[in-house]
Amino acid sequence: MTLRKKIRGWLFKAANAVSLIATGVNLTDLRLGTFLAGGPTYSGKMVSVDTAMQLDTVWACTRLISDTIGAMPLKLYQRSADGNSSTLARDHPLYRVLYNAPNSDMTGMEFWSAIVACLMLWGNAFAQVIWNDVGTKRVIALYPLRPDRMTVTRDTTGELIYTYTYQGQTLTLEESEILHIKGYCLDGMMGMSPISAGRQQMGSAMAAEETASRMFANGLLSQTYIKSPDWLDDTKVMRAKEILNEYRGAVNAGKTPLLEGGWTVESIGMNPEDAQLLQTRAFNVETLCRWFGVAPVMIGHMSKSTAWGSGLEQMNLWFLTYTLQAWLVRIEQAITRCLLLPTEKETYFAQHNVDALLRADSQARTQLEAAQVQNGIKTRNEIREKEGLAPIPGGDIPTVQAQMIPLTDVGKVGMPPTLQPVTTPASQPQPQPGGTIGDPDDD
Repeated sequence: MTLRKKIRGWLFKAANAVSLIATGVNLTDLRLGTFLAGGPTYSGKMVSVDTAMQLDTVWACTRLISDTIGAMPLKLYQRSADGNSSTLARDHPLYRVLYNAPNSDMTGMEFWSAIVACLMLWGNAFAQVIWNDVGTKRVIALYPLRPDRMTVTRDTTGELIYTYTYQGQTLTLEESEILHIKGYCLDGMMGMSPISAGRQQMGSAMAAEETASRMFANGLLSQTYIKSPDWLDDTKVMRAKEILNEYRGAVNAGKTPLLEGGWTVESIGMNPEDAQLLQTRAFNVETLCRWFGVAPVMIGHMSKSTAWGSGLEQMNLWFLTYTLQAWLVRIEQAITRCLLLPTEKETYFAQHNVDALLRADSQARTQLEAAQVQNGIKTRNEIREKEGLAPIPGGDIPTVQAQMIPLTDVGKVGMPPTLQPVTTPASQPQPQPGGTIGDPDDD
């Protein structure tokens, strides 16, 4: 082995050691790309999950999707024997885990919001599955795991092995001990990170934000210079810098400096308007929203549209159909795959309740519910439960209006379907006007 190869090997080992100490991920670890979740960009900015989250657009899109899905009730249902209906599986242990408390430290909202946030940032979400050891095998708890600390490999038998590293400790989990929800992916094994795929646009947005911040820090004078009529010695240079420092910074913006000795102020380069800095920052909002499938108006970007009036319901429908629906299905199918026993997968299923997101104004909702009751689509108690009201006696019977009759039957007296006409045989004694039944033998 040559000296050059030995030195190269020592340097590689040293870099591995430094990387392992600093991040817990060495250079040969498959998690290195996931840990960075970004990389270098043409703008010169290093994009990672932490730096991308400092962009208000990334933060707003991630928070909007994760909190919206986290707030949706996720419940377990049981299909009927004929498969035509379903009921809440309140007696199943997984019902409580999914809806109320996935673990002893988190509520359902906190857990699912964190899971979806990981999907938005890393393209994958992991949770450790805790099964009970007594009696029937059931899931009793779920604990979220950071995707940037997880390595997924496949052993010689074809089983997936999950290795989790945190604070110098390594935890190896089998496939049955992990709830793995994948985002958009190409290999079916690991989801793709939007931060990594969109790092060029995010790097440009970060560069634009830094440029704007530095211009404000310099009092918006970064495109000007002061011209001296003569060469300056070190003493005059220091004096000039002291004078200029009195007018530097955003707090001093607007002050007019006093220039002595024939000094003049000149402009160089382009001002913010010529460079279209404001338009660039506004365009970056629309560009980054595309990576998350969010309409800019939903995160407060109101330059070309509004979120008020009659369009709000349609906007919610668009958001549910084209943004949330795919994530909801991924979560529900991952629950079936990872958390239900093989004998339960045909009987039980998890489903989000999206009614709250689609709820319209009071008048439109009242008209819809009235039509559902009048046409037998829902019972009165089902509508009352949806509105948070107590059931009423007789409210579980579906009803329909029966005033739709043929024109030929107009004016005819209808007979209620539950009542039958009473016919009296001719041989049966008839009541007499006196209130007694006549007897033929009395004659």
